[in-house]
Amino acid sequence: MSDLTPLQAVLNARSPLSADAAAGRRGCPLSDLRDRLRRAGLRPTRQRLSLGWLLFGRGDRHLTAEMLYDEAMRAKVPVSLATVYNTLHQFTEAGLLRQLALDGSKAYFDTNPSEHHHFFLEEEGEVLDMPECGISVDSLPEAPEGMEIAGVEVIVRLRRRTVSGRG
Repeated sequence: MSDLTPLQAVLNARSPLSADAAAGRRGCPLSDLRDRLRRAGLRPTRQRLSLGWLLFGRGDRHLTAEMLYDEAMRAKVPVSLATVYNTLHQFTEAGLLRQLALDGSKAYFDTNPSEHHHFFLEEEGEVLDMPECGISVDSLPEAPEGMEIAGVEVIVRLRRRTVSGRG
């Protein structure tokens, strides 16, 4: 019985197909991830594939480097926290992730890089996508000379209401 996690087993597997045949194959998540990294201009190294598998394998979500590192450790993926940070920043620069500035002490990364807005649950440190509700931001200031506005991000910070003892 192998002690490899399913992730390691997939990454260690060698395809019997030739490179040409594998390139035309569809429906293999690992092959799709390799293609996605290549299209973004990144070489699909073992560490990028391992972290990409963890990041993108569960749909849209929001993580810190520490959260991804903990997931990697639980999946027995041998990476350092520095490698996780580097990979997250490389994925962000390549347009695969979106970095969110929500909390001064942590950077959150969104696996959905499209423009959308967020709720931030302050006590839990959790980020949620805001439902599409037609938010409009009016009266933006003029950008400084030589600059243009690249986007506007709305973050609504939430906290639980305290229940007062009304009688």
